Formats: sequence, structure tokens, C-alpha cells
Amino acid sequence: LLLNATPRIDSQGQLVGVVGVGQDITEKKAAELQLVRSADDLRKLIDTVNVPIFGIDTQCCVNEWNQKAAEITGYTKEEAHGKNFVDTFVNRKSSSAIRQVLEDALQAHDTVNFEFEFDTKSGAVVVLLITTTYRHSTASNTGSSVICVGQDMTELKKAEES
Repeated sequence: LLLNATPRIDSQGQLVGVVGVGQDITEKKAAELQLVRSADDLRKLIDTVNVPIFGIDTQCCVNEWNQKAAEITGYTKEEAHGKNFVDTFVNRKSSSAIRQVLEDALQAHDTVNFEFEFDTKSGAVVVLLITTTYRHSTASNTGSSVICVGQDMTELKKAEES
């Protein structure tokens, strides 16, 4: 129950009562709780799915990094968060192309099946095939961003080259 109360003052400025209004917000609270649960479920799915998922903000800094991205690259979520994605993680020969793909995605031009080389923490090169998706957030000034869902193509590429 949501209650609003306002003092009732007479012509001489004396408090003579209170005017109160109550509103049943049971359904609203239940809907809010369901929304929180859904967001939590989605967060768990993104973090534990068996493909790398990472996100960047408008400055191309990492703002999302799931467990599989950490496993493939060797960089923890904490190490990746806030770093410029292209400058820090992308192999130099792929950097200009991936930068353009991410800039396009930030303009709501998604890309499907873009392949690039990623430099891992150990110095190995991983080939990722990604799809980019623009994400506009209206919540608490988080702004626009891009989510990238990938697939590790390294072993397939090695087999093709053999």
C-alpha cells in the first residue's frame, strides 16, 4: 500500500487534520519483482553460456565480459572491464576492420559473422567470429553500447590451413 498524507491547515495556520490517500500497488510491486528476476536470469545466462560474450560502450571500452570470454582470452572480467577493446585485445592486423564494425554497431548497424583475430593474455592468437548488436539503455545514464556474441574459430581455421 502506498500512502500519501498532507496536513490540513485552517485559515489561521493551525493544523486541523490530515488528508490521506492510499493506493494498492500490489500488482506493480509483483511486476517489478518479476522484472528484477528476469534481469537476474538473463545476467546468469550471459555469464555462463558456452560462447564468448563481451560488450563495449561508446568509447569502445569493455563493459561486459562473460566467463567464456575470460576462458578463451585469459583475461578476467576485472582485467578487461574499462579497457579499450580494440587497442588492448585485438590483433593489429584486425584492428581497423573491427574498429569500423564496432563504430557501425554503435550507430545501430549490426554485423553478422565478422571474423577477427584476438590476442590472448598468453600471447596466442584466437580467431573469433562475432555478431554485433546495438543496445540502447534508458536506465541510469548507461547510454548506448554494443553486445558481441562470438564463436571461437581457431581450431577450425587451423584445420582448414592443414
